[in-house]
Amino acid sequence: MTRRLRFVEAVREALELALLEDHSVYVMGLGVPDPKGIFGSTVGLQERFGTHRVMDMPVSENGMTGVAIGSALVGMKPVLTHQRMDFALLAIEQIVNQAANWHYMFGGQQSVPVVIRLVIGRGWGQGPQHSQSLQAWFAHIPGLKVVMPTTAYDAKGLLLASIADPNPVLFIEHRWLHDLVDDVPAGRYAIPLGQAKMLREGHDVTIVSTSFMTVEALRAAARLMQAGISATVVDVRSLRPLDEQSILAAIRNTGRVVIADTGWKSFGVSAELCAMIVEQSWKDLRHPPVRIGLPDCPTPTSHALAKYFYPTADDIVRHVLNMFDKADEIMADEGERDSALLDVPDLSFAGPF
Repeated sequence: MTRRLRFVEAVREALELALLEDHSVYVMGLGVPDPKGIFGSTVGLQERFGTHRVMDMPVSENGMTGVAIGSALVGMKPVLTHQRMDFALLAIEQIVNQAANWHYMFGGQQSVPVVIRLVIGRGWGQGPQHSQSLQAWFAHIPGLKVVMPTTAYDAKGLLLASIADPNPVLFIEHRWLHDLVDDVPAGRYAIPLGQAKMLREGHDVTIVSTSFMTVEALRAAARLMQAGISATVVDVRSLRPLDEQSILAAIRNTGRVVIADTGWKSFGVSAELCAMIVEQSWKDLRHPPVRIGLPDCPTPTSHALAKYFYPTADDIVRHVLNMFDKADEIMADEGERDSALLDVPDLSFAGPF
């Protein structure tokens, strides 16, 4: 049976299934039993499974991440949540120096089956210390797996696969995706890590995107059809392991590629993808690859500044039209965005908490 669920409801359902099926799974994080339950993703879980399996944690990110890793080393399967990716920086030693390396250091005799949920995003003036997209940091580290689901269907399937994986997995959720609705099957299903997903097939240009930029990519693809340009949209979903073959196959079919990431353009995910594409598919390219990401400055707090900081479908459309020498066809009647939507995805957005 398939139901329509919000992304955050799909995350909660995955956690509930994992807790129900495997008694070695437990959930921990700042705000887990709070009435808001980490954006709604953990609401009611403590009441059902008890305080020994669904628990709050003190504001001690490094220490509690160490507790999670230690419990994983003795057979538990913790799902630890840092409500902002920025907060996990306080635990970077535990994640990068400990969790990522134990399997290698001990010749495969030890594994660290921990899932760390990290929330990225924007809106409501979250600013430089609460909304950074630092996925490239973690994807850079051998021993860590990094996934970024876009749809509710993928959120549930990838989270269940992450919990079952014997390796440490960083599960990154964009706040603006939490309310998006999708068809989600009831019961257990898992999506293997390391598989990209083609969401739309075209023959003129390939848009390779991550997380919320996949939503912008789909919007851009729909608008490009008005200019007679058909776009393939590939959702990367998994940064490490990376599905190079699916991405390269999509580019071979179009010869043009735009890479859109939620993080900074310099030294980021888009740079790695671009390097991989040029190294392996240079002969297939009809136009230099284009990267779209954040400009080289800290994240602004002001809604008005955020409007110009974050890339959108407009940027994707403009770059694709330039590829086809159709810059004059940029929609002149597009107009300014509604002032009420300067830094929220839509009027239903309920804020950071």
